[in-house]
Amino acid sequence: MSNRESSRRDLEPRGEGMLRPDEVAAMVELHRLGWGSKRIAAEFGCARNTVRRYLSAGGWVSYRRPLRRRRLAGLEGWLADRFRQHRGNCDVVRQDLMREHGLLVSLRTLERAAAPLRQDVRAEARATLRFETPAGKQLQIDFGERRVPVGGEAVRVHLFVATLGYSRRPYVRAFRHERQTAWFDGLEGAFRHFDGVPQEVLLDNARALVERHDAATRAVQFNARFEAFARHWGFRPRACAPYRARTKGKDERGVGYAKHNAIAGHRFESWAGLEAHLAWWMREVADVREHGATGETPRLRFERDEAAALQPLDGRTPFRQVRELVRKVQADCMVEVDANSYSVPWRLIGQSVEVSVDDGRIRIRHGGQEIAAHAETAGRKQRIVDPAHFHGVAGTARPIAAEPAAEAAPTLLRPLAEYEQVAGGGW
Repeated sequence: MSNRESSRRDLEPRGEGMLRPDEVAAMVELHRLGWGSKRIAAEFGCARNTVRRYLSAGGWVSYRRPLRRRRLAGLEGWLADRFRQHRGNCDVVRQDLMREHGLLVSLRTLERAAAPLRQDVRAEARATLRFETPAGKQLQIDFGERRVPVGGEAVRVHLFVATLGYSRRPYVRAFRHERQTAWFDGLEGAFRHFDGVPQEVLLDNARALVERHDAATRAVQFNARFEAFARHWGFRPRACAPYRARTKGKDERGVGYAKHNAIAGHRFESWAGLEAHLAWWMREVADVREHGATGETPRLRFERDEAAALQPLDGRTPFRQVRELVRKVQADCMVEVDANSYSVPWRLIGQSVEVSVDDGRIRIRHGGQEIAAHAETAGRKQRIVDPAHFHGVAGTARPIAAEPAAEAAPTLLRPLAEYEQVAGGGW
């Protein structure tokens, strides 16, 4: 064997797949011309058995690896579902695999099996299908979070952002939390700002609004109070597909726009100052800038096409002003409303009472009469107590002792004169 041929064999990888189809075709042609397998092997720098295999096959054949049973065989669907559910966290998927299927695999094995899935998730996250909604059809809502200097202190501000799908006109409001009351107040503020209600509201799968969303069947179970809220205002709620928040891309971009344009770099003396700035920004900046997608200002597009397409408010009162609830009085003389507790007279422990939330007031009735009233608190897990509700309870600061009822004198059913006449004289 020549030095050139030896060098070629040293450089080329070992294995059955090192010859290309055109080389195998040349090999078959040389054999037809009378070359032996040993000479052909030396010419192509491969093993003699390789030449014999190709010649017996009559041409190029692919290398077939021995089939080995994969440990995750049959679990492809389960793996894809859990990978999406845990947002690509293979370590958590591995724990579920052990707990549910009793199968222990290395993290590296699971990562190799999930590699195609990871690519799909990344592609889905980047892919955005732009669609245009008709005027008055859809409102997209979401929350964004940012720390903002307010009163000399860095405050965590939760920005509620609502964007009309057709005109791209936004509504932005600042909250201190993202609880259900904030979602409701934000939506009602948007309806008043636009002076109308769209046909549907598209939202992410926020826990305050969505109880369950099956990624496979797309079956959605909304929170019962949110469904009542939607019925009260006359819109249809829609939830994005799990892990596909970009399907409401108009509002996703609106959240970023509000965070980086409305409040970035600003300092506010008070919370009221922040709210006043957002109102100014919506009016003087967001409504009048030329939108990149439509080429028009949101205000012009709204007034020309979308304002008349929205459902009129028809004087509907805020949803939280007309709430009617039924609660059972607990052993601590409290009833719970929106994660806060309000006191009632202790004699009603164990009884069911009617609670109404009306214009910032908690009113509690029993037997058709109002027995307690409190100012609604915006906090969480607060106890609002009226000391008068505990009067007469042992251990309270001002117990009221129960006075024994005076024993009533017995009354006679007949006058004494009648008894005297029967007895035959006086007593």
